[in-house]
Amino acid sequence: MRSRTLIRTVAVAAGAACLAGGAAVAAYAHDDTRHPSSHAWPQRLIDRAPDLVQPQAITVDRSIGEKRAAQEVHLAQQLYSFWNTGQRKYLDAAVSPQFKDNTLPAGRPQGPAGPLLASRNFRAAVPDLTCELSDLLVTGDKITARLVFRGHFTGTFNGVQGKGQNVDFNAIDIQHVGTDKIVEDWHIEDNQTLLTQLGVNG
Repeated sequence: MRSRTLIRTVAVAAGAACLAGGAAVAAYAHDDTRHPSSHAWPQRLIDRAPDLVQPQAITVDRSIGEKRAAQEVHLAQQLYSFWNTGQRKYLDAAVSPQFKDNTLPAGRPQGPAGPLLASRNFRAAVPDLTCELSDLLVTGDKITARLVFRGHFTGTFNGVQGKGQNVDFNAIDIQHVGTDKIVEDWHIEDNQTLLTQLGVNG
């Protein structure tokens, strides 16, 4: 298990280095303790408040400085705490009122109202929905996250009543951070897997 984590972390760090134009990066994974000194910097950027989601692995571009890096990590934790809980206070803390979704799905309103509607509809189908922040990359003014959503289809979706089916699928986000909040994003979800799990595909 440790070897797989190390391989993934090295790969993530290499990708972040490319995004940062070769800038130095620091990587930290919770279950790798062989080189704790190299992990101290990104580890202390994480807000350990118990109500916030905690990244399972983190890679940070050192060139942006500790203050900016900590700000971006905190914004990511707030945003994905929103997806983890459905509580609007986390979304309001993370995104600008002028927030723009660059991959807006049909029927979803633009701006912060979009994630609010998506979360409400999702939780109507999967009331126990959780969002795991599996990988977090902070490079310049961009946050990239690999997410895992889990829960059980006990609610309704498009008129279909769930029977407790297990839900477990991935998503990738890229968030653009402005002066103090997230101003725009791009995202892709594994909707094929989700719809199959819900039993409403095809």
